[in-house]
Amino acid sequence: MFSTTAIGIDLGTANTLVYTKNKGILLNEPSVISVNTTTNEVIAIGTEAKNMIGKTPANIQAIRPLRDGVIADFDMTTEMIKVIMQKVGKIIGGSIRKPSVIVCTPSGATSVERLAIKDAVKQCGAKEVFLIEEPVAAAIGADLPVSEPIASVIVDIGGGTTEVGIISFGGVVTSNTMKLGGDRMNDEIIHFARKEYSVLIGEHTAENIKKEIGYALIQHDKEFMEVRGRDIVTGLPKTITLNSEEIQGCLKESLLSILEVIRRTLESCPPELSGDIVDRGVVLTGGGSLLKGMPEWLSDELLVPVILAPSPLESVAIGTGRSLDTMNLLQKLNS
Repeated sequence: MFSTTAIGIDLGTANTLVYTKNKGILLNEPSVISVNTTTNEVIAIGTEAKNMIGKTPANIQAIRPLRDGVIADFDMTTEMIKVIMQKVGKIIGGSIRKPSVIVCTPSGATSVERLAIKDAVKQCGAKEVFLIEEPVAAAIGADLPVSEPIASVIVDIGGGTTEVGIISFGGVVTSNTMKLGGDRMNDEIIHFARKEYSVLIGEHTAENIKKEIGYALIQHDKEFMEVRGRDIVTGLPKTITLNSEEIQGCLKESLLSILEVIRRTLESCPPELSGDIVDRGVVLTGGGSLLKGMPEWLSDELLVPVILAPSPLESVAIGTGRSLDTMNLLQKLNS
């Protein structure tokens, strides 16, 4: 007898995470797949494929099939999910037979985008596919009292999108999605290095710069970092030194946009729930929330407490998995 396995998938722009109730987070890999374009053969997914970005011969492409939190390349996403399911099967022991899968989607995803996600997972052998909105999943994963009539504000700054949701009584009272996240910040760092230093740097390097010397708009001691790239003028390798204040300056526009979308969501909150927000504050999840000084800066700007979720990178996946308990409720919501 095979029991139906229930798994939760956080199909993110930057990372894909898989969660099961018994074993917790089983898999956490970058949402990247590398393919041989001549034979259409999948060479690698996840970390292995991410390390190939910008370093492969012409016939091998490292592709990010998800953009802005939704599927940009359907076939490649399906291939990636298939390999992920096989990996999860090996970790659990034996292949997964007809699992029930819950996938989280951005709250701003259109019905066509939701259908694409459902179809991609179904093609990989799922028995049933349920969708859950990202803010709800993030709130469940951050241990917020989602099912009670108390306002919980969640800000999920992912790779492709920033989601802000006010959740009460198990549902989203008001939410906003913006197609801006960690990827946009990386692009701005690449653009800055090109414009100010005439040096081309890759995505991977830009991400490291953001992690090492990236700061939210707070006062801090200046930090420096050596970066290697290609000189646009000579075409030769070149080393430059960047400082944290420059990076802070080039991230300013993105950060102010994130602040604006949080403000907009709080402004449309029912007055009865506003009191809860003053007491309980705002909870940050997602990779973007790990930018240095993010909670302090947002707290100063919004005049309410801002805290990081216990495990910001995994909150959505954990919440997606935990919501497996409420399958029947999700079935009603999806019908």
